[in-house]
Amino acid sequence: MQPASLAESPSPGDSLPPARSPEATADPASPAPVASTGSAEPPAPREPASRADAVIAGPCAPAPASVDYVGSGPPTYDPEPTALPLADPDGLGELVADTALDGARYGACTLRAVSLRGDSARYRGEPRRDSLLTARFGTGEQALVLVAMATGVRGTPGAHLAAAEACRWIARAVGRSHQRLVADIRTARRGDLKSGLQRLTDRSLGKLRASAAEQGVAAEEYAASLRCLLLPADPDCRTRVFFGVGDGGLFRLRDGAWQDIEPRPSADGSAGPDAVGFASPPERTPEGDRLTMDLGIPAPPSPFEPAPEPPPEPPREPFRFRASVARPGDALVMCTAGLADPLRGEPALCAYLARRWSGRTPPGLAAFLADAQVRVKGYADDRTAAAVWEA
Repeated sequence: MQPASLAESPSPGDSLPPARSPEATADPASPAPVASTGSAEPPAPREPASRADAVIAGPCAPAPASVDYVGSGPPTYDPEPTALPLADPDGLGELVADTALDGARYGACTLRAVSLRGDSARYRGEPRRDSLLTARFGTGEQALVLVAMATGVRGTPGAHLAAAEACRWIARAVGRSHQRLVADIRTARRGDLKSGLQRLTDRSLGKLRASAAEQGVAAEEYAASLRCLLLPADPDCRTRVFFGVGDGGLFRLRDGAWQDIEPRPSADGSAGPDAVGFASPPERTPEGDRLTMDLGIPAPPSPFEPAPEPPPEPPREPFRFRASVARPGDALVMCTAGLADPLRGEPALCAYLARRWSGRTPPGLAAFLADAQVRVKGYADDRTAAAVWEA
């Protein structure tokens, strides 16, 4: 097994197959050891019903016991929640639970998803700024599973509301377009997927900005990062599609080693090879005249000298997109910055989660929750993560 480390993926992240990827064949597992019963001959091991059954039932290296923290020392805050967020009697629907946990199994993959309030928020009685939404659209092999997670702006009173609203808007957009999205994923129409998902994302974040204007809040304060994962329920389709805007992480655990496959913008802030920025028209002509939206017509000169400067628009994050084909045994992890940062900054956490999540069977909900909340000193933000194990 390779050492657990975060390395750039050697394979092209945005490549898609010309059609559906073939089913992988699992190797038969050796029988599990049988405890002695006192007889001269131990009982013969049960023959698995199929090769797939052998993989599921076969032995694997025992995972280490769950721990409270890893790294150089214990974190500053207590490991359990301390104070509840302040409640408004007329806004009880805006309360957010400390922890959200979900899971499912569709097609060739098993999903686990969790969102945890950070240690610092638990201590100060602040609501969880991260939001998590899991949804299935459609039925049978035509179904599409969406995992959406968002993080509100730090230090703003409505951060948790903006994150939840961003998840709801993108879920509505994906749900109404899920049949087209499933067709594009199954036929590997990468260009259509990328442009279509970018439109849905831009439209959803635009509605978030409109909501901020209705509330009389600055757009940069009522905003959220957004990260989504699309999983087709068709067992013959192993294409996994990630898209979103803002900080976080996308990792792949393959053969016991971590690969950082997050699509990143280039050094100058523009879209890199795996990311496409929000397209916008030029603001001025080469002569310095301001342009209208996209008609290319110079604005008339201002009667006031000097002309007042227009109010600045909040900068827009680049759109991130990656579509890749999973292999049997892979674990794909999408997370917010609260987990991505310690994964990139603490090797002990990488090694621990690699051992815990490299088994032949995915962890249950309780085990996944215990793994996701292993703490690291210096990292006390909310954590939201979704992991997909390939059968």
